[in-house]
Amino acid sequence: MTINIRDALQTDLPILQNMAIEMGAHHEADYFERCLREQTAGSRRIFLALVVDVPVGYVQLNWYPLYQPFRRLDIPEVQDLNVIPAQRRKGIGALLVERCEMVARQSGKTDIGISVGLYASYGPAQRLYVQRGYVPDGAGITADDVPVRGGEMRPVDDNLTLKLLKSFG
Repeated sequence: MTINIRDALQTDLPILQNMAIEMGAHHEADYFERCLREQTAGSRRIFLALVVDVPVGYVQLNWYPLYQPFRRLDIPEVQDLNVIPAQRRKGIGALLVERCEMVARQSGKTDIGISVGLYASYGPAQRLYVQRGYVPDGAGITADDVPVRGGEMRPVDDNLTLKLLKSFG
């Protein structure tokens, strides 16, 4: 199976939207329009994975993440990694993350960040990131990119994450 990864184009908007819907992703109405504008402006990259010209996944590399420790230290963040269910466990997610890492290294970055959800459906991603050398950033869990303090009550949803780092040096 040949997997090709390329930059997403403006014409890929319906493809990205349809994949997100197929995977049950919950984004605001103009999410991909905004992301593609940010790609045009140079503040993020969106990569699309294709198997025999059929889109099967995507990922984003955000050069200016909202998470303040990453932003302060100029660490780009891998975001919104998704592979359609029928194509999972074939190494596509790993290749998408690898592309982000390669682009970050080529841009002179020495570290890269990633977030992962905390409940069971994120289990494969948690394992993938650890296998790829990511470790917790040491700040604990976050809710909407803000560290959670002990005793706070937060819903266990997609916004409750653990931030991870990988160093290239």
